[in-house]
Amino acid sequence: MRAFDTSLPIDAVLGDLTASLRRRPNVVLVAPPGAGKTTRVPLVLLDEPWVNGDKIIVLEPRRLAARAAAARMAQTLGEAVGETVGLRVRLGSKVSRRTRIEVVTEGVFARMILDDPSLEGVAAVLFDEFHERSLDADLGLALALDAQGGLREDLRLLVMSATLDGARVAKLLSEAPVVESEGRAYPVETRYLGRDPNRRTEEQVADAVTRALRAEGGSILVFLPGQGEIRRVETLLRERITDPAVDIAPLYGALERGEQDMAVSPAKPGRRKVVLATSIAETSLTIEGVRVVIDSGLARVPVYEPNIGLTRLETVRVSRAAADQRRGRAGRTEPGVCYRLWEEAATGALEPFGRPEILSADLAPLLLDCAAWGVADPTTLAFLDPPPAPALKEARTLLQQLGALDGEGRITEVGHKLRDLPLPPRLARMVLLAGESGQARDAADVAAVLVERGLGGDAADLADRVERFRRDRSKRAEDMRRMAQGWAKGSNGASRGEPRSIGALLTLAYPDRLAKARGKPGEYLMANGRGASLEAHERLAKESYLAVAEIAGGAASARILAAAAISPEEIEALFGHAIEQRDEITFDRQAKALRARGVRRLGALLLNERPLKVPQTEEAARALAEGLVSLGLDALPWSKALAQWRERVMFLRKAEGEEWPDLSDEALTRNADEWLAPHLVGKSSLGEIGPDLLSEALRSLLPWNLQRRLDTEAPTHIEVPTGSQIPVDYGAEEGPVLAVRVQELFGLDKHPTIAAGRVPLILHLLSPAQRPIQITRDLPGFWRGSWAAVRADMRGQYPKHPWPEDPLSAPPTRRAKPRGT
Repeated sequence: MRAFDTSLPIDAVLGDLTASLRRRPNVVLVAPPGAGKTTRVPLVLLDEPWVNGDKIIVLEPRRLAARAAAARMAQTLGEAVGETVGLRVRLGSKVSRRTRIEVVTEGVFARMILDDPSLEGVAAVLFDEFHERSLDADLGLALALDAQGGLREDLRLLVMSATLDGARVAKLLSEAPVVESEGRAYPVETRYLGRDPNRRTEEQVADAVTRALRAEGGSILVFLPGQGEIRRVETLLRERITDPAVDIAPLYGALERGEQDMAVSPAKPGRRKVVLATSIAETSLTIEGVRVVIDSGLARVPVYEPNIGLTRLETVRVSRAAADQRRGRAGRTEPGVCYRLWEEAATGALEPFGRPEILSADLAPLLLDCAAWGVADPTTLAFLDPPPAPALKEARTLLQQLGALDGEGRITEVGHKLRDLPLPPRLARMVLLAGESGQARDAADVAAVLVERGLGGDAADLADRVERFRRDRSKRAEDMRRMAQGWAKGSNGASRGEPRSIGALLTLAYPDRLAKARGKPGEYLMANGRGASLEAHERLAKESYLAVAEIAGGAASARILAAAAISPEEIEALFGHAIEQRDEITFDRQAKALRARGVRRLGALLLNERPLKVPQTEEAARALAEGLVSLGLDALPWSKALAQWRERVMFLRKAEGEEWPDLSDEALTRNADEWLAPHLVGKSSLGEIGPDLLSEALRSLLPWNLQRRLDTEAPTHIEVPTGSQIPVDYGAEEGPVLAVRVQELFGLDKHPTIAAGRVPLILHLLSPAQRPIQITRDLPGFWRGSWAAVRADMRGQYPKHPWPEDPLSAPPTRRAKPRGT
């Protein structure tokens, strides 16, 4: 086994690891941060007999980690990167004929194996930091396992991670052995600072940094969710920190390589460093001199919404595994301290592991890659977590719309052309289509700015970013321009018409994200029906139409991160074939009337409209009926008689069953198109509808055979012994009520009933002044029982009225006693 000048914790298990790989093609290695697995294992495996002079491929999740790993291994060998140890990443490959170890990013490997499924000349593939579970890593491992099973039985696969469910991965790798390293981490004291919901995270982080600078020695690594938070904390710290020996160094993916290298390099003698980083610093990197970690507990992740085909960035709580990784950064070289900006009790509520990207990503690139591999259904491959069916369905629909897949899910000629460009399918399509009008390079520049974060700045105006990118003289921009030129090469066709704007080019990739301004400045509605906004002070906020590339935030507060203006003329030229023209009828709730208009729509966008006369059609009548009942049935012109008629029918339905129609609010609202609409043809507003029309519509619901029964079984009035016709109240909750003065019932020995005698009326017995004195459902019982007490009370109050001892033998009356009696 190769000897090294310095020892690392991983050395203790290298014997077990090499022995396992001699016996088995697949192995899982679990080793904590700082154990040395990334830089030592590839060098040790290089001398194994089964390698036989072939290459070892090492996958890293990010370019920064790949560059650092390659540089460290090359330094160990006393060589430069590009000799024994090579690097293959976007914007910075260094390989030669001597290269035996290639450190590549996960996305690069996916393209490597798709272009060469047998991986000719490759002895082993090492998946480092697999716990991050990127989509490219999952796909790369699935394809490598498939190649191993069908083409390369001798290919070795080693999955390495610091925090990983080793047994689960081992099962995926055909029950591969798991080798575990104990590692060597220095103790880290954890201090919980809590979180104040009333203050911005950046302010609390800045407070924690200044506190740690006073209390602790050494450099500080701060974890923040994204570039925006990093820049805001940097501004706060530059205002607060007066010590000239403290350097503040941002670290995120969009930075220039030189700035990234400065952030990860050791602080100069006599100086300290505050590194403000995203999750890019969680793994694979050792930042020398760091003994304090400040963790905001947040990370920014892409979340794909299949129902609208949109990926948005969302700020989420980190997992416990990620929090442990971050904490471990403080104990890599000496004892350290970790400040956490949450309560200790909240740690238990964190998810154990981060959500795999395959469960929340746009799967169109994966599906296209699988089709190129010859697999129409990705679920047949060996994924640790199968891709979700809804996202796969949406991806398949998109790729078929792009012409990249046929009806059977097989890749088409167009699909192969899209795959030839190392871009997401939508952006690849934009470059290809732009080439038909001679603008492939313009489209390639747009794609370059979108895929290489930070190029051209971070302004929301994508056209401005493209112009800045074109003027940028940094090495990264020059490398990216060369790459964009390669994408555009061969795609340029004869120029056709006027050149398209950046916004128009962008809609070739995202036609569903064409957006129209709404009433409030900066508020937009996209063609997919989703709302999004810009800060009102942004120049783009004044534009009538935008083509949107990126948004962040949830449905209630989606924020536009990248967009470009597009003119109405360009929209007509690009989407004229898809613009739908039709006449629409809508209900104006305020006017309580129909409005007709001729409209031109593109998706959810109303491009323009013109007023029309409301047609006298059944469709208009249905719209009016549904609109009116949506205001509430009380808004209709009810007469007193119709309201009682409805209550009578509803009473009989309750008393006798469902042969009587359902006239409840819910039923009438639900079925307005059946009972009300036929009577509204030719009408356009509530003002044109009178009580008679409503009565006709409602009464039509009662079959003719029930109409006679209604009058006999639920009469409007009841005749009492005096001959008075007393109205029945069918609207009372307790049941039908007859309110009558008690003197008019003298001599009545039977309780009044309705519904063919089945339902007794509820009698509200009234005084001569029409005030209730008794409620009864048993009039004869009232005469025999409570009448005596009522009589005694009433005689004093109303002495001029008769109060006989025997009401059954007394004559009914409407009047007071004659004078003198």
